[in-house]
This record gives sequence, structure tokens and C-alpha cells, in this order.
Amino acid sequence: MYNYLDFEKPVADLEGQILELKKLSESGEAVDVADEIARLEKRSKDALLEVYRALTPWQKAQVARHPDRPHCMDYVRALFTEFTPLAGDRAFGEDEAVVAGFARFKGQPIAIIGQEKGNDTQSRLKHNFGMAKPEGYRKAVRVLDLAERFQIPVVSLVDTAGAYPGIGAEERGQAEAIARSTSKCLSLTVPNIAVIIGEGGSGGAIAIATANLVYMLEHSIYSVISPEGAASILWRDATRARDAATNMKITAQDLRQLKIIDGIVAEPVGGAHRSPETVIAATGEVIDNGFRDLAESGQDYREHRREKFLAIGRNL
Repeated sequence: MYNYLDFEKPVADLEGQILELKKLSESGEAVDVADEIARLEKRSKDALLEVYRALTPWQKAQVARHPDRPHCMDYVRALFTEFTPLAGDRAFGEDEAVVAGFARFKGQPIAIIGQEKGNDTQSRLKHNFGMAKPEGYRKAVRVLDLAERFQIPVVSLVDTAGAYPGIGAEERGQAEAIARSTSKCLSLTVPNIAVIIGEGGSGGAIAIATANLVYMLEHSIYSVISPEGAASILWRDATRARDAATNMKITAQDLRQLKIIDGIVAEPVGGAHRSPETVIAATGEVIDNGFRDLAESGQDYREHRREKFLAIGRNL
């Protein structure tokens, strides 16, 4: 059984009935219910399709935050080989919210930077729910410097509600660390591709997502602030997050139309958590095709990146 979101209740009810019938059938306590199960499965599939055909921005935000959604390390394990993580920023300490290191992608060396949220209580605490501290971004810069030195392409997997806002992080220069990471991404002479796999929140996301090509999963979100944060600032009422999400243009579809991202990776009906292998494989194909397109363009990667970000908002 899945962890159902509030708006998925019609589907949850149907799938609950299916599960009960299957249990009865397996225990031998019911007559043949195969036809009824097939009928309910079709109704469930149709209901799921209907729900996901018209998701609101707020509902997409809920899907992007789904606890069972595949996270950074799921992509790393499935798409890359020989992954060697690096730890520490050589200044203060290690930040496990940021995954950074080197691996091979289809046999070629690649640098990987991503935010890991964790998938249970223990791992979420370990990774601080994907909210990086200054040392995490300085570790990212360290890996970017190495990628530049050895001319290795970079992939960023973005999934964070935002950078960690704690007092200690601010005392250690959170804003400066984010700015330096963003600047380093912009100045790279090697190609870099970023994929928003869940939440792309604020400077915590842009610090590693300033790339030649930026893609988003179909039900991911990318914004300057969380809907709850925006509602608190604009209306002093966090419960109006739904209104903020609608007005902020945070969905992949809105951002593609605004030419802020370069493409959308399709998700299975019901979200990435219903078929992680499918969406991870599709993401791998998009990354592979993206690097090929960049190589075939023959354009200087730094100049390409400069033109891309200067054009945002100018040619709508």
C-alpha cells in the first residue's frame, strides 16, 4: 500500500477494497472474486488518471514532497557506477545533506552533486531533511573545482526545501556559501546539467542548479521560497499556502512556459513513487541526451550558461 495524499482518497478507497478482496481470495474464505478485482482495478486506474490529469500547483507540491518519492541516492545507485563520495569542506566539517563525489555515467567520468532527504526517520535526521549548511555548499564547490581541473562534466540532483536556516549556519556564512556555489556553477568551463527531482527550494536549490540545462520531473516544484513561507510573508497566514502555490508559478509546466527550465521528465501516473525505476531510467536518458546536445552545439559552455540566464525574463 502507498502513503496516500489527501486528494488521492478516491483511489485509496478503491485500492483498499482490492487489497481486502485479494486477502479473502488467498485465504479461501470467498468465492471467486477475480472479476470483481479486475473491475475495481480498472476503476482505480481510471480514478488515478482523472486525479493526476488536473493537479493544482498545491497538489503538485504535495506530490513533490511525497515521502516515498525516489531521492538522490536512489538515482545515484541506479544511474551511476563506481560512485566515490567525498566528505568535508576542508574548513569546518561534513554536511550529509549534500551528496558530492565522482562516478561513471555510461562509462564516462562524471561529477555528482545532490541533496539527500533520507527515506525514514533515522536517515532524514542524518541528512537534515536535505537542508544543507554552509559546509555542504563548500563541499559542493570543492567537487566543482576538481571537476573543472580534470574537465569532468557535472550532474546536479536537486531536492531540498531550502538551505538550513539555523543560527549556526548563518554564523558560518550560509549566504556567502550559497553565493560562491552559484558563482562556481556559472563559471564552469565544463558542461553541467541539473535535474529537480522533488523540491527545488530557494537559494538552497539554485546553489547547485545553475546549469547549462535545467530539467524538472513532471510533478516537482521549483521556487524562490516555499508556498508556506510566501503565504506567511504576503498574508501573515501560512494556511494560505495553497493560494501562494497557485500564484507563484512553481510547477514544471509553468516554468517551461516561462523558459526558466529546458525540459520536463515525464512521471508515471500517480507520481514517481509509484514506479521509481521508470522515472529514474527516464531521467538518465534525459541527462545523456542533454550532454550530447551540449557537445554537438560546439558552444563555449560558460558563454552558453551566461546567455541562458541573462535571457530569463527577456523573451517571454
